[in-house]
Amino acid sequence: MFVPPVNPQQIVSPSRAIYAAMGEENITRMIEDFYAELEKSSIRHMFPAEMKLSAQKSAAFFIGLLGGPPLYQQRYGNPMMRARHLPFPINQAARDEWLACFERVLAHATERYHFPPEYLDGFRKFLEGFSLWMMNTES
Repeated sequence: MFVPPVNPQQIVSPSRAIYAAMGEENITRMIEDFYAELEKSSIRHMFPAEMKLSAQKSAAFFIGLLGGPPLYQQRYGNPMMRARHLPFPINQAARDEWLACFERVLAHATERYHFPPEYLDGFRKFLEGFSLWMMNTES
C-alpha cells in the first residue's frame, strides 16, 4: 500500500474561528455545493449513486473541524478518514480533481457562504495536506 510523503500530525487544522463567522448552515451549503461539483467530476465513480448522505457526513466533519460542535463524532464515531478512504484507489489525479472541485467552490466562498477571507489560505493549505494524506495509490 502506498503511504504518501506527509506526516498527518503536521497538517495544520484550519482556524476554528471559521465556524463563528459562517455558522452551520453556510458550512453545510458550501459542502453541498462541493458535492455538486464532485457529481460532475471524473472521480464521481468513487461516491455512492445518491450522494446526499455523503455530503451530510462531510458537512458534519467540516462543521466540527471549523470550530462547531463535533457532529461527525456524535453521529458516526471517530472519523478515521484515511481508513474510511482506503477502499477507493486515490492517486495524484484523483486528489487533483478533488482539490479542483473544492477550489471551484472556494472561489466564491466569501460571498456565498461568508467564509472569512483571512482564513482561506489556511483552509486551502489544510485541504492540500489532508488530500495528500488520503492518497493510497501511486498511479
